[in-house]
Amino acid sequence: MNTLAVELRPQAHNVKCTDSAIVVELLDGRTITVPLLWFPRLSQATKKQLDNWELLGDGEGIHWPEVDEDLSVAGLLAGTH
Repeated sequence: MNTLAVELRPQAHNVKCTDSAIVVELLDGRTITVPLLWFPRLSQATKKQLDNWELLGDGEGIHWPEVDEDLSVAGLLAGTH
């Protein structure tokens, strides 16, 4: 019997940064929360810089232009930092 592997592409649609975490809301309804300290450039950024983010591709990544930091949604789900 053959099985078909379904490739999932987690996609973000909103990002919020608190004093201690990055919160990413996905299109499928899940929410990822990761410690801000995992990402030194982001943890040193101002609130204004953290609030200035943009989605890459169809939401597969997040880019902070003022901090020059890019994160993949798949990497966040895998817990890589």
